[in-house]
Amino acid sequence: MMKHLRHVWLIALKDLRLFVRDRLALFFFVLFPFLFIVLFNLVLSGVGGGDDRLELHLVTGEAEGGLSYQIIGTLETTDDSQLQPGQPRIVWDREYDKARQAVQDKDLDGFLAFPSNFTEGVLTGDGAQLEVVAQAEATDTRAALNGLAQAIASRVASQRAAASATIELLVEEGLINAGDPAAIQRVIEQIFHGQGEAGGRSFIQFEVEKVGEVEAENAANYVIPGYLVMFVFFAGALGAEMIVRERQNHTLERLLAGSVRRESLLGGMFIGTAAKGLIQIAVFWAIGILAFHIDLGLSPVAVILVSVLMVIASASFAMMLATLAKTERSAGSVAVLASLVLAPLGGCWWPLFITPKWMQFIAKITPHGWANTAFNKLMLFGADFNAAVPAMLALIGFTVGFALIAVWRFRTSAEG
Repeated sequence: MMKHLRHVWLIALKDLRLFVRDRLALFFFVLFPFLFIVLFNLVLSGVGGGDDRLELHLVTGEAEGGLSYQIIGTLETTDDSQLQPGQPRIVWDREYDKARQAVQDKDLDGFLAFPSNFTEGVLTGDGAQLEVVAQAEATDTRAALNGLAQAIASRVASQRAAASATIELLVEEGLINAGDPAAIQRVIEQIFHGQGEAGGRSFIQFEVEKVGEVEAENAANYVIPGYLVMFVFFAGALGAEMIVRERQNHTLERLLAGSVRRESLLGGMFIGTAAKGLIQIAVFWAIGILAFHIDLGLSPVAVILVSVLMVIASASFAMMLATLAKTERSAGSVAVLASLVLAPLGGCWWPLFITPKWMQFIAKITPHGWANTAFNKLMLFGADFNAAVPAMLALIGFTVGFALIAVWRFRTSAEG
């Protein structure tokens, strides 16, 4: 048993020595990936740093001169420079049908509509129903519009109560006749419109509270994990080329003739490939933390464990490719093709959460997709260890599947 373990170790050590002596391989395995990382980190720096101002659209079905005209007119944003930090921009859309069609076409997140009988309902005390129309996924806009509608309803109700109290006082003083509805309505209108004319401000006001600065997202938090996944699998796939080369020059046959068992060959090549991947992730995370100040999230242990499982899956993937390719040239071609196809599908070039649902579904059939999803959850969305467990299990499943194919198809001669 110890003899076979020694063979595994010597074969793995041989692969590592060849790797370290090959300066070109070191460049493409370690330095070349960071050229991509630095470039895309500069391009995407500041993403998410803007405190995008919320824009609320208002529509009224009333004729000109109604109370809703006064409310919207005084709330409407005419000069952005006068807005407080965080205060939403109010836009007056003149046509209800066009605004609703814009929501259906997903050109507009939503709007708040005043009914055609708004003024009549307020003045008579019958009330009026405000309508919020919003896209299902536009949660921020819908919440803001609902809050604005509640503020308007609350303020109108309080003004109506104040008007009723004023009318009762005027009736008691004999200044108006309780049986004169026209006089009562004039009092109500004066109270509502008077509130809006004082200083040109509406009786509906915003209260804006600034709770902190919005910091720019660190682009390295999703650039580095994505390219780490891509280049670890790319390096592993290229490792298949070396295995095929040794099969073609009969190195594997000579090792078998020297009492090295088939299992020791497989184990040694697997460990050697995995060791190169571990070197990659150690360098990636070290430079990522020290130079790019990436955040490993609430569970750094989960990030490290996902990284190690990803390396093991890539080594298993390399062994499988080596058993499927017949020549060194075909092994290199398959390695490059597999890397260029699986990387974008698996979310290495862009975050999966911004891609369409169909693309997120396809990503699940790749180990890249599961690894990137786990990194995004842990490093971008503040998830804990348990959130990454499904991805860990999936990576283990890919490792076992690739390994079974490699063992089944493994041959030591080019003619096998």
